[in-house]
Amino acid sequence: MQTSSVILGAKPLLLSSPIVILKSLYTPKTTTTTFSFNDSYSGGVSMAAAPPATATAPKWAQKTITLPPHKRGCHLITPKMYRIWLLYGYETTIHQFLCPIVASPNFTIGILKEIGQDLSGFKCGLAHLFLQHTSASLTINENYDSDVRDDTETFLNRVVPEGSAAPWKHTLEGPDDMPAHIKSSMFGCTLTIPITNGQLNMGTWQGIWLCEHRDHPTARRVVVTLNGI
Repeated sequence: MQTSSVILGAKPLLLSSPIVILKSLYTPKTTTTTFSFNDSYSGGVSMAAAPPATATAPKWAQKTITLPPHKRGCHLITPKMYRIWLLYGYETTIHQFLCPIVASPNFTIGILKEIGQDLSGFKCGLAHLFLQHTSASLTINENYDSDVRDDTETFLNRVVPEGSAAPWKHTLEGPDDMPAHIKSSMFGCTLTIPITNGQLNMGTWQGIWLCEHRDHPTARRVVVTLNGI
């Protein structure tokens, strides 16, 4: 008798993932040019020399994206299993791994849609994300299990006290404001992600989080700067 078991909620095993060995994406080509020296040392003998390779000029692109309001907590703002999606495509991800590409409402797919056209023009480069706020943050973490985001929010609320018993002086904007500033500094407001062949080169289980630290949702702006070749 054959038996099989399924562990609900576990990450799918990537048994058939292709193995890519990448030695070098871009190797400058050199050319050999012949020079003729007519002086007492060379005696007019031609000599071959390889001039320095001409480097490809870097490109820049920048766009400011306004994120719709999110409730307090940590939110995944790139597709779930983003790297598997890139490797296998939407349909294979759905059927082979039994895990739909899900996103935070109204935004997750939107951020890639907003920068996708510009992103596709880069073979190699860096994407820099800058959040223009002091009471929210950006970070990269688990993209599969939403419990990780819930647990992270629980951790932040435990390590940064809030309410009348908290020792903060800055309370003019509400009891959640000063804790939001501290949490923002803990995670930071910037991310730098490599670009490879027109895609964000993140790990299989990595995703970008927007962490909203205020009680009242508000729109957030992110400046995305792309640089590379």
